[in-house]
Amino acid sequence: MRFIQNLAKFQDSRLSWSILVFVSVALVVLAHSLFQNYAYMPPCEQCVYIRFAFLCMALGGVIAMINPKNLLFALIGYVFAFWGAVQGIMYSVKLTKIHEAVHGDDPFGVQGCSTEPHYPFGLPLEKWAPDWFMPTGDCGYDNPIVPDGAVLSDLQRSIIELYQDGWYLVPSTKFMSMADCTLLGFGVCFTVLAIMFISKLLTYLKF
Repeated sequence: MRFIQNLAKFQDSRLSWSILVFVSVALVVLAHSLFQNYAYMPPCEQCVYIRFAFLCMALGGVIAMINPKNLLFALIGYVFAFWGAVQGIMYSVKLTKIHEAVHGDDPFGVQGCSTEPHYPFGLPLEKWAPDWFMPTGDCGYDNPIVPDGAVLSDLQRSIIELYQDGWYLVPSTKFMSMADCTLLGFGVCFTVLAIMFISKLLTYLKF
């Protein structure tokens, strides 16, 4: 019972939600600034959807941070955070299947990748912020594509060479693709959110 109370107290603090916001936004900035713009890895359709899902979780965290002890703000925050996590899991699973197919023996017939994104609720994010939300790459192929005439620094060249066969957590062994990592990340976020929500619910109902 004390453990549940401690969890409920933690999720009532702004610290717990600020961690969610920081991690979600940081991963999107990292994908855009480092891998897309610095290492020339163009994002695919599912990739920009994954960015959107992370930002939905961040939005939930921002709303909850207004007053995490207030039930209304907390519930709205959980709705956005859970929705983003679930959407992220779905996008990641789809990208994982595409990645496995295009790198398998029979890549033909693979569907699910377009250069015309369709975001939930008809949000025209690709028009509002095209550099962040317009897909310019092919799903399953996350190799660096260096523009002709680009002058690379030594650090850029080393990063591009490191990921020349695609983005992997451990490039030398091709261990865990980007899709695998985002799936794991969203799964962990969903689990943590579920534990926090249950602890709050049990405390609120005084179990």
